[in-house]
Amino acid sequence: MVVYFGSNRIVNQPKIITDGFYKDFGYGFYCTNFEKQAKRWALTKKNNHIANVFTYSENLDLNCKAFEKMSDEWLDFVVSSRRGITHTYDIVEGPMADDTIWNYVDDFARGLISSTAFWELVKFKYPTHQIVFCTEQALKCLS
Repeated sequence: MVVYFGSNRIVNQPKIITDGFYKDFGYGFYCTNFEKQAKRWALTKKNNHIANVFTYSENLDLNCKAFEKMSDEWLDFVVSSRRGITHTYDIVEGPMADDTIWNYVDDFARGLISSTAFWELVKFKYPTHQIVFCTEQALKCLS
C-alpha cells in the first residue's frame, strides 16, 4: 500500500512523534492513503509543503488494529487516546477525527451530547484515513 505523510520537509527516516497534543490513535508516525489529505496536512506547516510517499509492507507478526469505519469502538478508542491512555498496538488504522469531528468527540466525552447525537452530526463528513506506526518495529514496514 502507498501511504503519504504531510510535512514541511522531506522525510527519509520516519520517526515516532511523541510531542504535542494527544492524537486519535496515540503517539506515532501518522500517514494516510489519501494523497489529498496528506497535502492538506502539509499546508498546515510553515514554509515548505511536502507530501512524502512511502510504501507500506504489512507484517503479520505485528499487533495491529484496524477500524473499517467510525463505530462505537472507534469512538471509545479515540476518546481514550486523546485523554493520553496508551495502547499496545504496533499499528492502528482507521478514520480520522478532524477538527470538526474532534469537537463532537469532545462534546461526547464530556457528556454534552449522546452517542446518538454524535453519529447524527458526523454522518455527512467526507471519508478520511489515517494509519499510525506506533513502534520502531512498525516503522520497519515503511520504505
